[in-house]
Amino acid sequence: MLIGEYSHTIDIKNRVSLPAKWRQELGKSVVITRGLEGCLTVYTLAEWEKVSAMFTNSPFASADERGFARYMLSAAAEVDVDSAGRVLVPDVLKTFAKFDKTVVLAGVHNRVEVWDEAHWRDYSAGIETNAAEMAEKIVSRA
Repeated sequence: MLIGEYSHTIDIKNRVSLPAKWRQELGKSVVITRGLEGCLTVYTLAEWEKVSAMFTNSPFASADERGFARYMLSAAAEVDVDSAGRVLVPDVLKTFAKFDKTVVLAGVHNRVEVWDEAHWRDYSAGIETNAAEMAEKIVSRA
């Protein structure tokens, strides 16, 4: 399970180090793509197969389905994890996520989210403020 929060610097070659605790679980290659709320999402190859399968079975006639498939798939890249545990963030994804120098890698069970540090701090502050209300909504649906 991918959990925890780690800060790392993105280097001049657009590489970011994956936390040592996650490297074995993530494997030698990962898929990185646009996430929601302005982050990037990193998937293991097995998890990416599950995510991309959702689009295989989606109705082509639905504009929302087509649009979200384009959003997720068109910028996706399979990248290797180098011997130092780093992955290359493609330029299009670095630009999308507005990365400056420091990024936060957040483990979210079956995926890793990569956030610009300032954006993560702002976003997580909002979550912390609303966590009780979110929990009530989730529990009431269960």
